[in-house]
Amino acid sequence: MDPKLPPPPPSRRDFLKKSALGGLSLGALMHAGAEDQVAFASQHVNRFSSPSTLKITDLRIAEIKDAPMRVPIIRIDTDQGISGYGEVRDGGSKRFALFLKSRLLGENPCNVERVFKKIKQFGHHGRQGGGVSGVEMALWDLAGKAYDVPVYQLLGGKYRDKVRLYTDTTQSRDPQEFAARLKGRLDQGFTFLKMDLGIGLVRDVPGALITPLNFDWQAYGQQMHPFTGVQITDKGIALLAEFVAAVREAVGYEVPLAADHFGHVGVNECIRLANALERYQMAWLEDLVPWQYTELWQEITRAVNVPTLTGEDIYLKEAFVELIDARAVDMIQPDLASAGGILETKKIGDYAEERGVAMAMHFAGSPISFMANVHCAAATQNFLALEHHSVEVPWWEDLVTGIDKPLNKEGFVAVPETPGLGIELNPEVIKEHLVEGEAYFAPTPEWDEDRSWDRLWS
Repeated sequence: MDPKLPPPPPSRRDFLKKSALGGLSLGALMHAGAEDQVAFASQHVNRFSSPSTLKITDLRIAEIKDAPMRVPIIRIDTDQGISGYGEVRDGGSKRFALFLKSRLLGENPCNVERVFKKIKQFGHHGRQGGGVSGVEMALWDLAGKAYDVPVYQLLGGKYRDKVRLYTDTTQSRDPQEFAARLKGRLDQGFTFLKMDLGIGLVRDVPGALITPLNFDWQAYGQQMHPFTGVQITDKGIALLAEFVAAVREAVGYEVPLAADHFGHVGVNECIRLANALERYQMAWLEDLVPWQYTELWQEITRAVNVPTLTGEDIYLKEAFVELIDARAVDMIQPDLASAGGILETKKIGDYAEERGVAMAMHFAGSPISFMANVHCAAATQNFLALEHHSVEVPWWEDLVTGIDKPLNKEGFVAVPETPGLGIELNPEVIKEHLVEGEAYFAPTPEWDEDRSWDRLWS
């Protein structure tokens, strides 16, 4: 090099090397060129993927059992080696997700809302919403991994660093045993309790229920609540109240106590039972009648001084809007795996929050959907508590890796700061609990070309 000529400007590689070693002063950075400033600012950005060109290449299913119920786990693969995970709601068919595969291939999973609007017509209330909801979870997981941020950050940030849990508790016909089970939840660290308080507890007690002669109890379970003809006598209501009294004596009044699974009885029975439970300061009474009956809910809510709640089987925001605008319930409780996924559930919560209605979240499934709920709960202001339905499943947390365990720490779960949902799968444990005859994410080419005229307008 000619000593009379000025030295050449440092290369971009030299610039990054110097800055990485701490050899770049603030003054030098301020006087660096635009390209070098961008290089310095982006030197730690994850270049594992190119989000703007990411494409979906495959969708596969691994169906597990007893977690606490049958759960199809969804894996969506891409052309850049990133996979995202979701799940069909417990008890739902894996076909609800497989049907969507041909609509997803070639799409960019980072366009979550666009893809969701493409497929949401294929969901419905109850378990039928599970395919769309599970795919939506997996899209967010992929987007978070592609951009190297946790899902809650893509939703606008978080309101809380940890999410409160509540746990359901199964029945016992012995009030003291029932109370001991709820007390056990407190001992496990839970700070919010729920009990199953159904008419089955008093079904065999003479004079507790009134039913038509030769009543078919198996068919009863398929009849919607107003149509069964079942009534609860004063004796039956008093017996059910004794269960709650025993629980309150065991756990005290410092912790919220909700109740669910009352049975298929009509509006008048619901009002009488709710009034009998008022003295025990219940957190809420859940699904007293089916969610579809807005006017019946409105009648119950206006007649009692115990908070009412419904929503776990509702798909999409519109039905929640109807309940909220009618002041038909005091609280809502979507199940993210039925409601349409993470963003739709946040939209439901945001709508409720604007109208002063709190949102609890129903959940029963694997840790994948659990973590999807955690991110949504973290990002939604009016969130109250998230259900944990697998406390008694010893291998449940082992289905996933990459997150601090145990998940329940003094009644809360920490919001993960790792990309996507914050978890990866544990193949060995999942394979141990596959539904009999199921393979671990077997190829699904038969769903690649499933087509129809999907457009809803002419």
